[in-house]
Parts: sequence; structure tokens; C-alpha cells
Amino acid sequence: MSQLEILRFALRGLAANKLRSFLTTLGILIGVAAVILLVAFGEGASQSIQQSIQRLGANTLTISASFAGGGGGGGAGFGGAGGGRVSAGQNTGPRTQARPLTLEDARALTDREQVPSVRSVSPVVTTNSAAAVHEGAGHTIAQLVGTYPSYFEATNKPVESGTYFVNDDVIAARKVMVIGRTVAEGLFGTADPVGRPVSVSGVPFTVIGVLKESGSTGMQDADDVAIVPLPAVQQSLTGFGALGSIIVQATGADATDSAQAEVTAVLNQRHGITPTGTADYRILNQATLQETVSSTIGIFTALLGAVAAISLLVGGIGITNIMLVTVTERTREIGIRKAIGAPRSAILGQFLLEATVLSLVGGLLGVAIAFAGTRFTIAGISPVLVPSSIALALGVSVGIGLFFGGYPANRAAKLRPIEALRHE
Repeated sequence: MSQLEILRFALRGLAANKLRSFLTTLGILIGVAAVILLVAFGEGASQSIQQSIQRLGANTLTISASFAGGGGGGGAGFGGAGGGRVSAGQNTGPRTQARPLTLEDARALTDREQVPSVRSVSPVVTTNSAAAVHEGAGHTIAQLVGTYPSYFEATNKPVESGTYFVNDDVIAARKVMVIGRTVAEGLFGTADPVGRPVSVSGVPFTVIGVLKESGSTGMQDADDVAIVPLPAVQQSLTGFGALGSIIVQATGADATDSAQAEVTAVLNQRHGITPTGTADYRILNQATLQETVSSTIGIFTALLGAVAAISLLVGGIGITNIMLVTVTERTREIGIRKAIGAPRSAILGQFLLEATVLSLVGGLLGVAIAFAGTRFTIAGISPVLVPSSIALALGVSVGIGLFFGGYPANRAAKLRPIEALRHE
């Protein structure tokens, strides 16, 4: 009996019970689709977070207070930038008198003798949910940032139209503003915002530039932002209190760790942090954070895939069950075929082929459904298909057909013709 004839018999057997065959493939379909989709969502989340981190650059540090602190210094007087995120390990021990981050701290970090690995420093004050109005059109700005010009380079925020503000604007505390695309559309629609007035909480500002679109990260819109000179926002909105953070840009990606050590030494000295004391600030290192996030999400994605793979196992058990029922129902058919000369290999091959076709069809349908599912964005995350997950899921589905179909097929092939013919 040729392979083509064996295939024909297998397909005819499956077609004889279409509903049962469909329900059997359903378990494999769900399992394959679940594995591919969960891995795709994990990869999508990973890429989304990585892109968000990379926007700040691999050579940036973000310094923030590790407590709710009080007043600080005011005024303006230096250019610099920086940005970043990485958790610096801090000493444990008795807490010293906590101090807020101030402009004096930021100025100290520009001393090239003490911090030679730092390229620029940017003090930052942030106000959330600032109400902005332009000629009757209103928009609540999610994040109003007061800082210095170097902030744009450190946090990788290029201007698409117009220009940045400069150090002279900072020194003169001019009320100028660079806005994100979401703010521009909310206040000006399709009109050019550059040169137009905007009132923020009753304080007049002039738009001088629009940032290049960054896109959303999860539930946060990175384009719903406005950036103004630090003294302007302090004089009008926040007061001359503590800084929210200090963005530090290292001279290069390979100098980030050195910059972190130098910054830590300067701040420990200024804040009176002893070797056994607990620092009243945190340093987030962008490069270290990126490595940590990649490792964590990789483990999480593998765990999701493993959980989804359980449904493939359940689908395989379903194939075994259905094939056993099929062998029992077709016992007389098997006996007749063996009596007229069908070899054992033909019977074994037919039932193995039936089980494999069931799992393969279920796998292909699962891939199709998973592909359709990745076209949708959920919770701000766009799934990213991972080719290896498709190949693995299909390979496993075929393997399941062969493995779980092996026992029923072998049982059918071992039937003795005389016993099979007697079966009712």
C-alpha cells in the first residue's frame, strides 16, 4: 500500500466524523495560539519598555530624593544636561538628617575636577496636570517640566519645528515653552503653534518649539509634555523649593559607572552621608536598568509560554482519547483490511497520520488566530510575533500528534484479524 493511499484512508477517516475531528483540533488550536500570543505580548512589552528606556540614552543617570523633603535653592546659572535611571546601592545604617536636592547640588556636579566623567547636568522640577488655554481651547498638560537647555539632549527630545530655549532664556527667566505633539494638537489643532501664546494656570507663556513625536509607553503619553526654563516655572508655579530630580549625562556609555561613583561621592559629601549612613537620594543608572528589565521580562515571557504550553498537553491527551475511541469503533474495518492483506505498517501509519493531521491542522489554525490577535493593541502594548515561538509551537503540535497518537495507532496495528472480525 502506497503512502498516498494511506493518506487517503486517514483523511477519509477524519472526514467521517467532522465535528469530533474539529473538537479534537480545538485543544491544539487554543494551546498553540496561547503560546504564540503570550510570547508575543511579552516581547511587545519588553520592546516597549526598552524603547522607553533608550529614549533617555544609555549614558544618563537620574538622581531623585528618596524621601519627601522641604525647601531648596532657586535661581539659574549653568547649562548642562543629564538624564537616566539606575538603582545605585546605598549603605545601610543609621539615617542622617535628610536633605532635599537643590540647585547647589546640581552646580556641584558640574565641577570637572570632582566629576570628570560627567558631560552635563540638568536640574528638573515637574508639575503634573497643568491646565493650559489658548484662545478658548483648553488642554491639561500631563507633565510640565522646568529645566535647562541641556535636558533636551540628555533625555533625547529633539525639536521637530521651532527651536529650544537657550541659557539666556534661563537666566532671564523668560516664559517660553517647548511642547509635545499631544499638547500641540489639543491646543492648536492643525495650526502651527510656534510663536503663539499659551496660558498655563493663568501664567502666560509663548510656544517656541514642538518636540518630535515620541509615542506612548503603556498608559503614559510621552508627547503630553511641555518644557520651560526652570526659573520661569519656579517663579510662577512651583516656588523655589526642592528639585524633583537632577539629570546627569556621562561623557559616554562606557563612563556611566564612573560618573555614578563620582556623583555619589559629591552628594554624600554635600549631604553629610557617612559610610554607615543611609543616603537620602537615589541614583538610577539607565544602562543597568535596561539590563535588569531585559532579564526580568525574558524570564516572565518564558514563564507565560510554559503556562500556555500546558494547554497543548491537554490537547494531546484529547487526541489520545479520541483516537482510542476511533480504533474501537473501527475494529471490524481494521480486521477486514488485515484479512485481505493490509500490512501492520499500513494500519500503524494510517492512525498515526490521522493523529498528526489533527494536531497539525489545529497548530496551523492556532498560528492564524495568533497572527490575527497580534494586530490588536492591549493596554498600550503592541504584540510582536517571535518567529521561534511559531516554529516551536508548530513543532510541538506535530510532536504531540505523533506521541499521543502512537499508542492508539500501535494498538490498532496489533489487532489480530480473527479477533477484529468477531468484534461487534
